[in-house]
Amino acid sequence: MFRLVFFLSGLLFPTSHAYHGMFSAQAHPPPDPCYEEMSEPRRCIPDFVNAAFGKEVRASSECGTPASRYCTTSTSSARSSCQICDATNPKRAHPASYLTDLNNPNNLTCWMSEPFADPLHNVSLTLSLGKKYELTYVSLQFCNAAKPDSLALYKSMDFGKSWHPFQFYSSQCRRVYGRSTRVAITKSNEQEALCADSNVGTDVGTSTRVAFSTLEGRPSAYDFDNSPVLQDWVTATDIKVVFNRLTAPESHDNETNETMSQQQAGSFFYAVSDFAVGGRCKCNGHASRCVHDREGQLSCDCKHNTAGRDCERCKPFHFDRPWGRATAHEAHECVGLTSSNGGPDVHVHDHFASWLRIGTQSHG
Repeated sequence: MFRLVFFLSGLLFPTSHAYHGMFSAQAHPPPDPCYEEMSEPRRCIPDFVNAAFGKEVRASSECGTPASRYCTTSTSSARSSCQICDATNPKRAHPASYLTDLNNPNNLTCWMSEPFADPLHNVSLTLSLGKKYELTYVSLQFCNAAKPDSLALYKSMDFGKSWHPFQFYSSQCRRVYGRSTRVAITKSNEQEALCADSNVGTDVGTSTRVAFSTLEGRPSAYDFDNSPVLQDWVTATDIKVVFNRLTAPESHDNETNETMSQQQAGSFFYAVSDFAVGGRCKCNGHASRCVHDREGQLSCDCKHNTAGRDCERCKPFHFDRPWGRATAHEAHECVGLTSSNGGPDVHVHDHFASWLRIGTQSHG
């Protein structure tokens, strides 16, 4: 009984050591990753994340409205089985929200397009990240079927106003996309989108994932801090995937009329279980995290006297040194305007504030 009372009293009335320890932890917050122990600024970056997780994906096609039948063929038995996609039935629905939910290999959830009769069929998926990110990879995991023969990845840096090619995949790159598979990447064309056959090096039909590495094969990747070209290349606010062809023409030539009739009845469709985008919130080395601001927008928690959603400029009255992206060797902290005696230049501050007031009144 005494031990129980002592234990409970320890919870309700902490010992002196524990009591002071609580306030000690509050008085000494964890170190700021953007500064050394002596308050010297240093480069800091947000955590690496799957930037697509939980985000909304807009699909140009989605099965289930109205309810439709789709058929799959087992590679082992060559037997076809058909099911119903119905958006009004949660157990039979395949919405785009399944693309960015928690990916559980033991319980795959799949987005599916509407069935179509011709394997040459365009369907797009558009993902908005809500802010600029610096991307490392874009990955697509397909559902219980071979991945599409031809697809294209595009990126936007201005929230979908304009799009730029990121990568192409096809067994016939020149025929489908007008691109060669033998393009050599040098420092003069590091922002060029390549085309590759995603089935090279794998048994056709066995690999169900396409993964694009943004820096693979780019010569300046090993000097990324000093390569504005590659920094721009990996930056994106939105990603678009365009499926152009489900299967190659050669795969149709050997099919029987019975197989083709089954496919035309509903076996042509795109199905993806996971759409992942790996990267970091873009803060130019001046923030260790991104947070939602008062307007609900995701923004960098800027340090080093920087400002902006991406810490892309110096904050007001800190223009004594040009803004620069932080590197491993130089934090490029913005410096406040100083007077001849080394202190803050109050006159400049007052003059600028007066100028702002006059400008506001004159346009009032």
